[in-house]
Amino acid sequence: MKFTAVFKKVPEGYIGFVEELPGANTQGETLEEAKANLQEAIAMIMEANRAMASEQVRGIKR
Repeated sequence: MKFTAVFKKVPEGYIGFVEELPGANTQGETLEEAKANLQEAIAMIMEANRAMASEQVRGIKR
């Protein structure tokens, strides 16, 4: 999958987010740190979404 990452310079460093993936946002002191943090956030969200979808398929309710 491809997502569009948006990064913005702020006084504290950088913030980043992915509009197509709610909850995928992060910050970092440098642009490189913000990019790495966002990649990790995306991976965690995708993993959680897969787990929830798997539970729904198996009929497990939260």
